[in-house]
Amino acid sequence: MTNSLYDTLLGARAHSDAPLLHLPDGATLSYSDMAGRVAHLSGYLRAAGLEKGDRLAMQCPKSPQALALYLACLHSGVIFLPLNTSYTPDEIAYFVQDASPKILVTGPAAADALRDVARDAGATLLTLGADEQGSLTDALTSAQPAPDAVACSADDLACFLYTSGTTGRSKGAMLTQGNLLSNALTLTDTWAFTADDVLLHALPIFHAHGLFVACNVVMNAGGAMIWLPGFSTEAVLDALPRATTMMGVPTFYTRLLDEPRFTRDLAGHMRLFTSGSAPLLAETHDQFSARTGQAILERYGMTETGMNTSNPYDGERRAGTVGFPLTGVELRVMDQSGQEVAQGETGMIEVRGPNVFKGYWQMPEKTAEELRADGFFITGDLGQIDSDSYVTIVGREKDIIISGGYNIYPKEVEQLLDAQPGVKESAVIGVPHADFGEGVVAVLVAEGTASPDMEAIKATVKAKLANFKRPKEYIILEALPRNTMGKVQKKALRTDYADIFQTLDHSMSRAGE
Repeated sequence: MTNSLYDTLLGARAHSDAPLLHLPDGATLSYSDMAGRVAHLSGYLRAAGLEKGDRLAMQCPKSPQALALYLACLHSGVIFLPLNTSYTPDEIAYFVQDASPKILVTGPAAADALRDVARDAGATLLTLGADEQGSLTDALTSAQPAPDAVACSADDLACFLYTSGTTGRSKGAMLTQGNLLSNALTLTDTWAFTADDVLLHALPIFHAHGLFVACNVVMNAGGAMIWLPGFSTEAVLDALPRATTMMGVPTFYTRLLDEPRFTRDLAGHMRLFTSGSAPLLAETHDQFSARTGQAILERYGMTETGMNTSNPYDGERRAGTVGFPLTGVELRVMDQSGQEVAQGETGMIEVRGPNVFKGYWQMPEKTAEELRADGFFITGDLGQIDSDSYVTIVGREKDIIISGGYNIYPKEVEQLLDAQPGVKESAVIGVPHADFGEGVVAVLVAEGTASPDMEAIKATVKAKLANFKRPKEYIILEALPRNTMGKVQKKALRTDYADIFQTLDHSMSRAGE
């Protein structure tokens, strides 16, 4: 038995001098440099008592050594648990109590805050900073390199990714070696990655997008990455001439569009821009195309499945859609009775394929609820398939608004609002209403400093939408609340404005129905 995932990503190039990471200080790490780091880290993990199937949790700044730690876990058969760097000690405590890692790695600045958390979970606390200094780096001086990767099958677990927990306590999605490998192979082919590619990497690596999509695809292809610690408009603009591709979230692209330096001449040599982790506004897609002459490729994935669909590399990248199912992935849209809906109708998206996770850690009942016996995963996303087979995500099931007995899909209202003059973006939510059960509330962000013409917007909404779909309240904010990957946090909005229909005198900026 071999370790196909590790061998594909790094093992096959362990002696290659080809560049893997171009660092901000001008240094370059080759594939062989990374393989050397991984061998030492893997040797250290094994000497520390970690065996195949044990867990290691990491919440530390992005660095080459952090990437090496992920690869060392694959090399050792250790289950890797990346944690968002913005999580609080209380949140980290839940994850480590649930996953029971033998080692918790954090940044030096967080060590004191997490020392008790690690002790209570029975984990050894190690530190690793953005400058690669810390107790983990120090420990490697005495570690003997591990010569061989631990044998792992496609069904062996590779990592845990915890869901956000917006509808209950966070669930640990168990992703296998085969899940990650299938996605890497498929995306490399779908997006035509080769060893000549240089990916501009400004994403975090605690998330599937930055780690399992970006890093795995590039390493599978034998390409290189310009390794930025995070997104900075200046740093990205400076790096673009040296890149061939970029993966980003919608916020990356809106920030670039705000910068006059971002021109067709600067971006014209790039062969591919992709966007994910949050919906890309059709307006952003169109503005980007007009500015650069290139169409952003949007795709659709989630924690439990990796990537499911993609707009075509060759062919029309249709704004507002997420393209077609990836090779090997089956996708269907179902109604509440478990029957497939007619073309163009809205229903629950379900997917099946080698990318679909194994289940939720220590939650067999929840696994049984969301993984059907035939292997289809109930995503919780509502969608449609049009006459050309493009998939469109309408929204999350939990975001459906039921007002006066009618189902309202927020995205339909948001698309209309986003298209109005003076509106940069919107979020539509439902909150408690004495008469209707839920009332529709539209939260708007103005384009520029002037407030949008609310009377004109209400007139357009009245002409375009049925009465039950129209917002009963409009709120104007400077920005929508988002998580670190750019997703709008509607739960926070619903909490903030839960009492809006119980209060006669609202202090926020609003306009009535």
